[in-house]
Amino acid sequence: MLGAGRMGQAVLAGLIGAGWPPERITASDAHAPTAASVAERFGIEVADAPAAVAHADVVVVAVKPHDVAGLLDDISASLVPGATVISLAAGLTTSTLAAHLPAGTALVRVMPNTPALVGQGMSVLSPAPGCPAAALETARTVLAAVGEVREVAESSQDAVTAVSGSGPAYVFHVAEAMIDAGVLLGLPRPLARDLTVQTLLGAATMLRDSGEHPAVLRENVTSPGGTTAQALHVLDDAGVKAAFARAMRACRDRSAELAGS
Repeated sequence: MLGAGRMGQAVLAGLIGAGWPPERITASDAHAPTAASVAERFGIEVADAPAAVAHADVVVVAVKPHDVAGLLDDISASLVPGATVISLAAGLTTSTLAAHLPAGTALVRVMPNTPALVGQGMSVLSPAPGCPAAALETARTVLAAVGEVREVAESSQDAVTAVSGSGPAYVFHVAEAMIDAGVLLGLPRPLARDLTVQTLLGAATMLRDSGEHPAVLRENVTSPGGTTAQALHVLDDAGVKAAFARAMRACRDRSAELAGS
């Protein structure tokens, strides 16, 4: 595990919770106190990056995107032939990553999201050209430890960023708006928060488990001329759906810009 920040630790926790032996995991982090904390928390070995990958069949890159190229240059000569490299770095294409790795390295690009921190992540994989099926399956196994996993062509990764990569921020934004509105309506803030959080959790669970289209679930809550219909009328007048479309298009476009920079 190269990089033991929040996402790296989320994956470590998921793997160990899924039964991966701690003695088979090595982590590396440039921040010495973080490395020491991870060693104590998970009971794993820590080392500098080249030493960490020297005997590793699977290498997870979980550092900030601007640090990835230098890190890959540092470890390139130490990689085990046939090792699988899994990149969690947002916006970096497999061609960019491959330029800093030995030819033929099995490489998988992943767009994770922050709910991985609570075991409810959505990780979307894209294999590099020529990536063996076994390496892709290894990446699936690693990311399944922190939530759901899907696969897309790499050309769709910018759209994935707009939906699931940045998606938690949209939900938090909606939650903040609902809580603030509840306070304006006279509810104590802790109660407004509890009502909002449980409503979002319950609605998401219904959407996941029912298999129904969200429009059907919405209609089931909306009585003609009732309170919900009135609220939805205001949201439609405000162009909320169109605003989401514009926002997510801007997110996709910015992701593409960053990938090309």
